[in-house]
Amino acid sequence: MRDKVYLIFDKTKASLKIKSLLIKKVKITSLIKSNIIIVLGGDGFMLQTLKKLHKFKKPFYGINSGNYGFLMNKFSSENIIKNLNISNSIKIYPLQMTVVTKNNQTKKSIAINEVSILRQSKQASSISITANKKNIIKNLISDGVLVSTPAGSTAYNLSAHGPILNLDSRKLAVTPISPFRPRRWKGTIVSDKSKILIKNLDTNKRPISAVADNFEVRNAKTIKIQANKKISFELLYDKNNSLHKKIKIEQTRKETSNN
Repeated sequence: MRDKVYLIFDKTKASLKIKSLLIKKVKITSLIKSNIIIVLGGDGFMLQTLKKLHKFKKPFYGINSGNYGFLMNKFSSENIIKNLNISNSIKIYPLQMTVVTKNNQTKKSIAINEVSILRQSKQASSISITANKKNIIKNLISDGVLVSTPAGSTAYNLSAHGPILNLDSRKLAVTPISPFRPRRWKGTIVSDKSKILIKNLDTNKRPISAVADNFEVRNAKTIKIQANKKISFELLYDKNNSLHKKIKIEQTRKETSNN
């Protein structure tokens, strides 16, 4: 039974309204004593919470009070207890980002959705990309590039016209952002065992930042990215609204829009 709830919530009106209804339905307890963490908010708040609390090794059940809420469930006051106890569990794994800056500082972070490499000035970025020491592209001049997990492939990656990956694909998407040269490069898909290295080819004239979900490192010189299978997040979804199903819906939408 998932009956001992630790509740964390965004401070928006929508979250506070759901909170007031929820505390009448479920037993709220401390983080240590809980057997489930309920997160009230949007996708951004969920990503922050996962990174903050994953070390406690509890399942996370998100309730959407934001906009899209891809990682979240819809709130049902009548069925919340039932939904918690029959929800489906899925494990996802983050990316590990290691950045060396222009000043030779090393900074690390994990990313659940994607690592974004973005131009930092009016100048387009000039970067090289390798996977397992093999060239993917020698010089990409663009607004940047994304490395996305399957769970994140329907987020920024989809907006950049990248591929939607099945959760069990064991793949990562490498997607350019507004490529200028080579203009027609659409990106690639690599194994999630790949060790990806991105180098800034012109740190003085073309500065770039590296962003792991919402953690930014500016003036990046090199960025190493690989899946971190030592860390996992257990997400819970209502039976008729699984993450697999959400991804399939987005794939169908993309195929329809391309026809």
